[in-house]
Amino acid sequence: MATAYKIHITPDNTGLWGIRQNDQAAETAAVLLQKDMNNHHVFFNKDGFHDHISHHILALYGTGASVEDLRKAFVENEGYQRPALEPRKNLFEELRDWDKAKQRLGKEQYYADWLVFFEHEIERLGGWQKTLTEYMFKGGQAEPGHLTMRKGFLHPLIQLMYGIEWDQPAMVAMALAQACVHRDDMGRFLLGAEEQAQKSTMRTPMPRIADLLDTAAGNEKLRNSPRMSDGNKVRDGVLARAWDEAVACTGRVRVAPDELAERTAEMFDAAIYAASAAAVRPGKDPKYDFFLMHHVNSAPIFVTWNKQDWLATEHKVRMLEWKIRMDIVQYVARGSPKLSVEKIANYVPKDEASSAGQFLPRLHSLSDDGHVIKLWRAVGVGRKLSEPYEDRDWLRVKGTKLWDQINHLIVDSVEAPGPRWVRSAGFEEAWKDVQDTPKN
Repeated sequence: MATAYKIHITPDNTGLWGIRQNDQAAETAAVLLQKDMNNHHVFFNKDGFHDHISHHILALYGTGASVEDLRKAFVENEGYQRPALEPRKNLFEELRDWDKAKQRLGKEQYYADWLVFFEHEIERLGGWQKTLTEYMFKGGQAEPGHLTMRKGFLHPLIQLMYGIEWDQPAMVAMALAQACVHRDDMGRFLLGAEEQAQKSTMRTPMPRIADLLDTAAGNEKLRNSPRMSDGNKVRDGVLARAWDEAVACTGRVRVAPDELAERTAEMFDAAIYAASAAAVRPGKDPKYDFFLMHHVNSAPIFVTWNKQDWLATEHKVRMLEWKIRMDIVQYVARGSPKLSVEKIANYVPKDEASSAGQFLPRLHSLSDDGHVIKLWRAVGVGRKLSEPYEDRDWLRVKGTKLWDQINHLIVDSVEAPGPRWVRSAGFEEAWKDVQDTPKN
């Protein structure tokens, strides 16, 4: 049985894809996940780069990877991890006092202490659901869990996604602890956009998400706010130079409770559409944007959220609104790359004869840190989620051919020479090291 301290995986516990694994793969996944949790720090370097091993293992496992592939992925990524820090004796007890706890927010040296704290809270409160209710959805000042949405470039959210999808209390504790050791660069903006939405006298329906992306790209001040030289193009670009415009645009995001399911599917579609269209640049090999890719990889949590009957609809709606607002701002921060369905549809795959099923073993054995298989898995979830909405005008990615094109795009982009990802695909400079497409 999975606990706040122990990972336990079974062959039928494979996440949203719903496949069945074998006993050996389940046992191997559990052992590797436990080893990662016990042995590694949340960051593998002093620059705050994240340990992705737990996501990597579960994404592989949940798409049918073999024992050999699971072990290979772990071995290739364990060597550069920093060792876990020892928690301070009884410090976790002080973290129940918010005045003391907030002094230790945003400081990576306290990760082990926050982890112990949330492990104990899950045990004390009687489960990860009650712990999230207490620290993420209760309301009020002491909501460190809310930071999973606002901090660490979606990584705490992704960690939480795998924790709740696989019903692993220990991974939920890891996600909450991870959120507590990041800076909160997005909080003021998200709360400001939320306030804008709530006080707006406009009661017109929320625009379609893809239209909001076009609106943002069409606003000159927003479009020109990020610069390639910015260290953080969201914080130092969009929010520093076009705060009012960003709040005004994202303040139009208002999800009605009765449209939660459809807007969730629309968010997923828009994220996949934006990332895939941005991956196609004339004259260059395809490359997904590293940042837009994360906004696809994190999207499955909202499918899982909506299945949680203990979670009030108002909280599901709020989290979805925050995600949509972050998607819009991140798109602008990447230089507002040109988006169109035609860019995806007209792409000529390098291996047109291969199918998604044939691609998967290649991705399972790919030397990577987990981003690629997470992207593939998320696109598979989005494809299934969009099926009931094929007749909707807002759906950008529809039909077997277009979904197959995206499968080809992913494989071609990660197997092409040069960098695996581009960073800020709307800027020409981002593509300087990407190989030119051979001319026929």
